Amino acid sequence: MRSTRHGRRGAADGGGRRGRPHDEWRQTRPSAPARFFAGAGLFWRGFAFWGKRPSLMALGAVPALIVGALVVTALVVLGFFVDELVVWLTPFAEDWTEAFRETLRLAAGVAIMVASLLLVVVTFTALTLAVGDPIYERIWLRAERDLGQFPGPVELPFWAGIRRASASGLRLVGFTVVAGVVVFAIGLIPVAGAVLGPVCGWIVGGWAIARELLSRPVDARDIDRRTEAAMRSADRPLMLGFGVMVYAIFLIPFAAIVAMPAAVVGSTLLFRRVSRPFEIARPDRE
Repeated sequence: MRSTRHGRRGAADGGGRRGRPHDEWRQTRPSAPARFFAGAGLFWRGFAFWGKRPSLMALGAVPALIVGALVVTALVVLGFFVDELVVWLTPFAEDWTEAFRETLRLAAGVAIMVASLLLVVVTFTALTLAVGDPIYERIWLRAERDLGQFPGPVELPFWAGIRRASASGLRLVGFTVVAGVVVFAIGLIPVAGAVLGPVCGWIVGGWAIARELLSRPVDARDIDRRTEAAMRSADRPLMLGFGVMVYAIFLIPFAAIVAMPAAVVGSTLLFRRVSRPFEIARPDRE
């Protein structure tokens, strides 16, 4: 549970307008591809914190190691039973010719693994952030203070924090389950599904991860959900670039261990960028 904030400031901190960005920003912002790669770069900039705060970042790798071992084990177990699961899901294909039946079941097997990877990566992110919450809060707070323009946090009321964290977790789980079903269905499309399924999983998973990681600096400022949604929508390429890159690295089990604390730092940088058009807690530097 994220337990700190620094008052109810929202978009009013820098004189910005709650719920929508400045028109000047829309006219001068870079192209969508440039913002996508800038978002990916924010994640890699988070790794610089390993050089600045190595002991704190190493501590942040411990929850990722524990949760990572559990989710990898679950994925391996699924791999052993995927054939039986495919047969159970496609009983209607028993009377088909062998060529059509095997083609369908191969596609179903691939779709199951793609959807499972989506669920596993997003679940890994959510569980790791929950298990290591006190550690990641220290990492995030250190990054905020290094960037500047962040007052000292105060305690969020216990039950208010529980309600907010629970609602956020339920939204993430619901979104991921629905997305997993959609990705599975897309993966069943002959030929094209083998490409479209992983691509859709990557995009959806990246967005979900970016949204979850961004929630910590958002909650710390007690920004209302409408403004939070407006910030995400105002720069989707930046959000996707960050999330897709994190998703890609999280697919690599051992890389995810050292990448998780870097992603927390990167999400702090991401917030500073998406909040800039709204003038929310603008930093002295990045």
